[in-house]
Amino acid sequence: MMSRIVSLLPSATEIVCVLGLESNLVGRSHECDYPPSVTRLPICTSPQFDVEGSSRSIDRQVKALLEQALSIYRVDRDTLRTLAPTHIVTQTQCDVCAVNPKDVESALAELAGPDPSLAPQLIALAPNTLAGVWEDIRTVAGWLGVPERGAEVVTRLLTRVRAIECATQASSPPLPTVACLEWLDPLMTAGNWVPEMVRLAGGRNLFGTAGAHSPWTTWEDLRASDPDLIVIFPCGFDIGRTRKEMGSLTARPGWGELRAVAARRVFLADGSHYFNRPGPRLVESLEILAEIIRPDAFRFGHEGRSWVRL
Repeated sequence: MMSRIVSLLPSATEIVCVLGLESNLVGRSHECDYPPSVTRLPICTSPQFDVEGSSRSIDRQVKALLEQALSIYRVDRDTLRTLAPTHIVTQTQCDVCAVNPKDVESALAELAGPDPSLAPQLIALAPNTLAGVWEDIRTVAGWLGVPERGAEVVTRLLTRVRAIECATQASSPPLPTVACLEWLDPLMTAGNWVPEMVRLAGGRNLFGTAGAHSPWTTWEDLRASDPDLIVIFPCGFDIGRTRKEMGSLTARPGWGELRAVAARRVFLADGSHYFNRPGPRLVESLEILAEIIRPDAFRFGHEGRSWVRL
C-alpha cells in the first residue's frame, strides 16, 4: 500500500522530499513552502494569532494563548479526514513551532473512530541538536520504508558539515564572538543546534547552549557582551520582515556604540527558511554562518539571497 503522508511541520516536509517521497505527500501545514512545489497541497493547519503583527504583538498573543493552555495553531480535522493519511509527521519540541501534539493525537483518535488500528501512524520529531536532526531524518526514512535513503541523505549532509569544520580547524585566527538573535522584541538568543553551528563555522557563541531551548535575554546583557558579530534571524521571518522590525533594536540606547555595529558586522539572515527549520537545510544555514564568520575562507553564494549585511 502506498503511503499517504501529511506533514504538519516545514522541516518534516523537507525531510520527506529529500528522501524522494514528495509524491506521497497529500497535505501540509500552512507554513510548509519548500520545495515550492509542495504549495499545491491542501493546508491542514492555521494559526490562531495575527502572524502579520509586530514582534512584540506576536509575542504577547502567543504567550496569552499558552497561559490559557490553548493551542496557538488549529488542526483542520475535516481536511485530514478527506485526505485519509496513512502517516502524519509533527513535532514535540516546541508549542510555538507547530501544532501541539495533543491536538494531533485528538484528531487521530477522531479519524480512527472506534477502531484504533485505523488511525494514521504518528511520527513525532523532537530534535535539539544537529545529531538529533540527522537522527530524525533516519527515523522518518525508517517509518516510511526507505531506511537506506535516510542513511544516504545523512551521509551527504555530514560530508558537507565536516568539510566546513575541517576548513575552520585548519587555520587558527582568533575566534570572533558571535551573538545570534532569534527574536527581536523581546530579545531571544538562539539555542538548540545554533551554538554548534557557530562553533563549526569558526566563531565563539556568546548566548544559548547547544541542545537547550533558545533563552530570552535583555538589551543590557547583549550590550555588556559587546559581540564581534551579531547575526539576526527571527523565527518565521524572512530578511525583509526582519529589516522592518529592526527599529526595536537599533533604537536602543548605545546601539551605535556596539563593536559589531561600528565595524558593520551586523547581519540579517532568513530565519524562516533556514536556521529555524531543523531539517536538511541546516547545512545551508551552517554555510551562511561560515560565510559571515569566516569570509576569508568561505564563499558558497548565499550572500544577498539568504543573508545580507545590515
